[in-house]
Amino acid sequence: MKLILRWLIIAVSLFVAAWIIPGIMVEGDAWVAYSLMAIILGLVNALVRPILKFLSCGFILITLGLFVFVINAGTFLLSAQIAQNWFGVGYYVDGFGAALLGSIVVSIVTVILSKILINEE
Repeated sequence: MKLILRWLIIAVSLFVAAWIIPGIMVEGDAWVAYSLMAIILGLVNALVRPILKFLSCGFILITLGLFVFVINAGTFLLSAQIAQNWFGVGYYVDGFGAALLGSIVVSIVTVILSKILINEE
């Protein structure tokens, strides 16, 4: 049940990012795009992000952790590209700046909704 709730939270977070950030657009059936993009983003964060963090740990230390924002934006942009090119999902991110802002919005909304909706006892 928690997995489905987390998936819905990420889908809502992607909706908020598309609503707030001008460089993020959705075409076609929007909730299908949000749902599939949430799955893809979760898989990319689970599989690719740890590798990127390991390979760039020097940059993360030098920048006092700020390079993690670059990694988050990269995984967000990669997820959107996978969604478009492999699955034909109409979730478009227009460049790195939009990906950076979108990843920040998704992170903030996900944390807030997770604290409200998921009871971690």
